[in-house]
Amino acid sequence: MINCDVLIVGSGVAGLYAALNLRRDLNVILVSKTTLKESNTYLAQGGISTAKDEEDIESFIEDTLRAGNYKNNLEAVKVLAKESMENIKRLIDFGVEFDNIDGRLLFTKEGAHSTNRIVHVKDWTGKAVAKTLIKNILKRKNIKVYENTKLIDLIAEDNKCLGGIFIRDGKRIDVHSKVTILATGGIGGLFKNSTNQRILTGDGLSVAIRHGVKIKDIEFIQFHPTALYEEKDERRFLISESLRGEGAVLLNHKGERFVDELLPRDEVSLRILEEIKRSKKPYVLLSARHLNSSYLRDRFPNIYSECLKRGIDITKDLVPVAPAQHYFMGGIEVDLFSKTSMDNLYAVGEVSCTGVHGENRLASNSLLEGLVFSRRAAQDINKNIDGIRQLKTCKNSLINIDEIERENKRLVIKELKKKRWDLKNEFIDD
Repeated sequence: MINCDVLIVGSGVAGLYAALNLRRDLNVILVSKTTLKESNTYLAQGGISTAKDEEDIESFIEDTLRAGNYKNNLEAVKVLAKESMENIKRLIDFGVEFDNIDGRLLFTKEGAHSTNRIVHVKDWTGKAVAKTLIKNILKRKNIKVYENTKLIDLIAEDNKCLGGIFIRDGKRIDVHSKVTILATGGIGGLFKNSTNQRILTGDGLSVAIRHGVKIKDIEFIQFHPTALYEEKDERRFLISESLRGEGAVLLNHKGERFVDELLPRDEVSLRILEEIKRSKKPYVLLSARHLNSSYLRDRFPNIYSECLKRGIDITKDLVPVAPAQHYFMGGIEVDLFSKTSMDNLYAVGEVSCTGVHGENRLASNSLLEGLVFSRRAAQDINKNIDGIRQLKTCKNSLINIDEIERENKRLVIKELKKKRWDLKNEFIDD
């Protein structure tokens, strides 16, 4: 048995940033299902939304609400917009080098944004942010990292979270904590075709459901319009929305534009699916051939090189794209400080549901949500943890760890199918 003050489960932007915003006198354990580098954050290309200044806040709020079809939690959206730039500045202080000219941030535009407000590092923003945060994590003496350690269950009693149960190298590890933060990411690994890492199988969501923690909006599942089409069912490579923001256009097989490329993602995905049904071909075409080739290679080096590996030169060729599962707007219900319905349990990032996205997430708001609300969680913990007594409890009587692990995945798929039976054929075999 291991004891700590704060247990963080997950090593994406939300988990890493939460750890770095906790007091340095707290004993923190950060658990990663695989390596620190294998998270969806590493895959994030486009950038991070931010209100550029005070005048942009109301516009940012309205864009987020409109994209979410006004099903958003308005108070959460206000927090997101108002605290956006201070968190970008904090990332810069940690060492993230966003694209800039003479110290002035460069802002790009993506779908459903009314102005250019997205900061970026080429087209590997998430990777740059994650690498910087990990570098800072490894310098903190109060943070101990456990890699290749999988969450199996929570340790809980009388609606109080007392820690977590894990498997590492085939052995069970019990971690007891005053406070636990779930930052386990989304559900993309449960879909046949997703832009997500395959390891993201709803682990945090499953243990929450098992213990009766409130969940919310799990029917809100986003499909990204432009994932690179490939015949095999596997993780899809994302063709970032920022490419369309820079002028790339969507074409049908007659070479005709059929949609405003910068509409909200759900609308673009729907129009693409209609075109796919009409043409009886499993993809449409994305064209950036009219854009400056040297600029494309410099601005989108990751997309350029990944497509080139597949025999596609984005400066010359049409790119086959189709929608793929991308993001989970629902999750564990939390308040504005990321607290769940279970005492001493927080949830941050994609596993949580702040309500900030409504039923459709605005482009580049995912990393921002992870930053804003994980920092708020850390601030709340810093303020209140001294008043929390570490309780002793008996070991959870799990008879068969392997069976519990399998059941966790089935549990999430079962709940999702209740809400989204229309997607039943999109899930992996459960």
